[in-house]
Amino acid sequence: MEGIDGSGKSTQAGILIEKLRRRDFDTVYFREPSDSRWGREIRDKAVVPDSLTPEEEIDLFQKDRKENVRKNLRPALKKKKVIVLDRYYFSTIAYQGAKGIDPRKIRLMNEAFAVPPDILIVLDIDPKKGLKRIGKRKKKDVLFEREDYLVEVRKIFNGINGENVYHIDASASADKVSLEVEDIVFSYIEKYALS
Repeated sequence: MEGIDGSGKSTQAGILIEKLRRRDFDTVYFREPSDSRWGREIRDKAVVPDSLTPEEEIDLFQKDRKENVRKNLRPALKKKKVIVLDRYYFSTIAYQGAKGIDPRKIRLMNEAFAVPPDILIVLDIDPKKGLKRIGKRKKKDVLFEREDYLVEVRKIFNGINGENVYHIDASASADKVSLEVEDIVFSYIEKYALS
């Protein structure tokens, strides 16, 4: 589940998990940054202006992701669990790509070790609307939650295409978005996983 800040990733991930569990799928939830020491460092630095260069951001995200893949994703897949992941390497492509690092280079770096997703859902929303949604948060993420920056991040997300990549209008109601997500996920499961 991908998209800019305020697109509803966490909300939709939670709704999807409930729907999967109701249908008896052994489902687990992970997010990035994770709760590893690198993930915690990313979250701590995100509230301090100019605390990291784009290269330092990528380094921390890579360390965090490698641990997430090793400790969480691969073991869950080995046990045949369904994984719902709130952000993955596509966020690094979009966010650090918007800071001037070549998105293709970021993608290649990640695809060298990351587990490829079966489905990528990009929730698309205008940055102004997304920021309005998250305006009540107590901790302000000054590294990433700026409208001018999110305009560029959104452009990169909207340029990510491929098989089983779906872009959904996240400005619609949470119920409408969740129905679209449900249709995508369960159609995939019926087509591939249950055949």
